Amino acid sequence: MDQTFASSGSGPGLDTRAVAALAEEVLDWRFKALPAAAAGLTVSQYLATGPALADLGTPLLTLDAGALDHNLRTMARWCADAGVALAPHGKTTMAPALWQAQLEAGSHGITLANLPQLRVARAFGVRRLLLANALLDPAGLRWLAGELAADPDFAFASWVDSVESVRLMDSALRAAGAERPVEVLVELGGPGGRTGARTVDAAVEIADAVRRAPTLRLAGIGGYEGALAHDASEGGLGAVRGYLRSLADLHGRLAGRYADGAAPVVTAGGSAYFDLVAEELGALPEAFVVLRSGAYLAHDDGFYRGISPLGRGGGREGGALRAALHGWARVVSRPEPQLALLDAGKRDLPFDEGLPEPQLVRGGAGPAGAGPVGTAARITALNDQHAFLRDAGDLAPVGAVLRLGISHPCTAFDKWALIPVLDDASAAEPRVTGLVRTFF
Repeated sequence: MDQTFASSGSGPGLDTRAVAALAEEVLDWRFKALPAAAAGLTVSQYLATGPALADLGTPLLTLDAGALDHNLRTMARWCADAGVALAPHGKTTMAPALWQAQLEAGSHGITLANLPQLRVARAFGVRRLLLANALLDPAGLRWLAGELAADPDFAFASWVDSVESVRLMDSALRAAGAERPVEVLVELGGPGGRTGARTVDAAVEIADAVRRAPTLRLAGIGGYEGALAHDASEGGLGAVRGYLRSLADLHGRLAGRYADGAAPVVTAGGSAYFDLVAEELGALPEAFVVLRSGAYLAHDDGFYRGISPLGRGGGREGGALRAALHGWARVVSRPEPQLALLDAGKRDLPFDEGLPEPQLVRGGAGPAGAGPVGTAARITALNDQHAFLRDAGDLAPVGAVLRLGISHPCTAFDKWALIPVLDDASAAEPRVTGLVRTFF
């Protein structure tokens, strides 16, 4: 029997051999995180040399092993306690090794955002995929039809938000000779939000159009509450709750429209408001509720630090998430007493949800190892390849290396094809314990 997205699965959820094969990739000039000394070695051979942070150059982005493990276990426990499933948004990392860790920790599947990302996931054998977007490209639908026909264990669902989208999908799938119907979720949006039907009535009409399309299967409803608020203010949280209640209303309106009697998927929940999703949707009758949080794994020292439910009172036992991503940059110029220029910029670190945060300095005026950079120190601007550090003074002399907290992991991973994993980013001499390969 062909798998559906809501059905339970067995096994690791992806091709573990394909992920393991990444350890045999040969290192070379393509990977800016590594020194020239690594060239010609495989990943496993390089790690066997016992590299340390001090062996790596700058600019640099690293992951902290302890924080990754903590965040993985914390979110898995939170979802289990809340009684909701998790299909983490894989676009955050585009790292199959991290997807494997999430699946092994209990995630139901992986969420993605576009066709190229889907092709990466299928190259690594991911068996259960949710596309939080519409797929209307005829060539892409032809590829999808082939994937579904070739692998009965592959489960896939995508979104539609208009009757025209339904027509286009059905037409392309008919032309492709699709053998298995494609599961679709009707997307409900909100005023001023992103995609999605703007009213519950319109969403019901779309659901009826899906039911009439022989190449499609109505599998549930979905949406994204994060497009309707950007903070945890009373107004922002109220807007999110109001939207989620509309989603609950749509769920009720569609009761009885699912032909095979399967529990419909109800999905929402980024990394900012997943507590509200669990509160408002978790008890819906006959619903399979799926969160799509992606940033939780790496977390950050900026936007998500301030808005994550596990940092603003929505957490259960286990505490807040920890920032696993850090930038490292070297002072290359100090043209003024209170201005230093670092060798990391927009090409290396995210900046769309806040500038990097100076945290520690190595090789500065303090004791050996990592020391404080001073509470007044701040990054005030990024150029393509430089950061402007102000008010660190003598604590950040030319040649010193700073550890930087970053904001918004979704625009950090995409800048690095290979990311070193450190045993402890706060240690006096951090060691490299892994290398995470990304595919953007």
